[in-house]
Amino acid sequence: MAAFIAAQGADHGIPATACCRALRVPRSWYYKWSGRGLPPRAVRRERLKAEIAGLFAGHKGNRGPPMITADLHDLGWRVSKNTVAALMAEMGLAARPKNRRKGTTRPGKGRWKAPDLVKRDFPAAGINVKWYGDGTDIGTDEGKLCRDSVLDVGSRRVLGFALGEHHDAELACSALVMAVAVRGGQVPGVIFRTDQGSEYTAGLFRAACARLPVCQSLGRPGPALDNAVIESWHSTLEFELRRAGRFATRAAARAGAAAWVEDYNDHRRHPALGRISPVEYERSLAGKDAA
Repeated sequence: MAAFIAAQGADHGIPATACCRALRVPRSWYYKWSGRGLPPRAVRRERLKAEIAGLFAGHKGNRGPPMITADLHDLGWRVSKNTVAALMAEMGLAARPKNRRKGTTRPGKGRWKAPDLVKRDFPAAGINVKWYGDGTDIGTDEGKLCRDSVLDVGSRRVLGFALGEHHDAELACSALVMAVAVRGGQVPGVIFRTDQGSEYTAGLFRAACARLPVCQSLGRPGPALDNAVIESWHSTLEFELRRAGRFATRAAARAGAAAWVEDYNDHRRHPALGRISPVEYERSLAGKDAA
């Protein structure tokens, strides 16, 4: 084959590059056979491929063409992102996708939707004015443990929470019922703000809100900032529990989560709302019962 390519050049003046392309053979193979060595452009290409492979391996396969190109520029190479992408595809190098945190919110499929009664005006002048609810997961060696919480923004206190193996309307109802019981069994007119998760739009939960009675308020689908008060609190809870170490059992996770909530309620520290001391809290209630 190589002799044939050389003959075409000698007898008919056909460049070796055109012959290799027509016969679908690598030019590097032909030049190696002929003893002439690779042309400068091909030599540079091979060096560039070796550099790309080294950078890709050095970053453990987590860098794509844009970042590899930036690294090459730092090393003095003049090369475009498209060239790097083509060479990486030729070598079969593809960056692994990052593991993204899976959201636990599952929007309800029904047409019912509560009005937005908060409109991102998160604070409240007193207790039992605005409550916030949300769910999160706690990892254990036995599997995930789901948690639903209810927080009163006026007192910055977690009034109710429930733990179970599934995020559903029953778990959300348990947390809400506990919160109402803590506040004496009646909280007429309190606004309960949540996301549009299916557990909060289910008929069981809507019936519970009507019975207690509680005014439901749902945020817009998607933006986490619409429920930032409880979202930031849950993020702090997850961080503190992870720092304590992974739980071997769901029972241990239940105990750890309950203990952390008790400590939080004693100090009233909130990542989005700051800290309120027990004395300041009692004064702000003007003699009202904080419980």
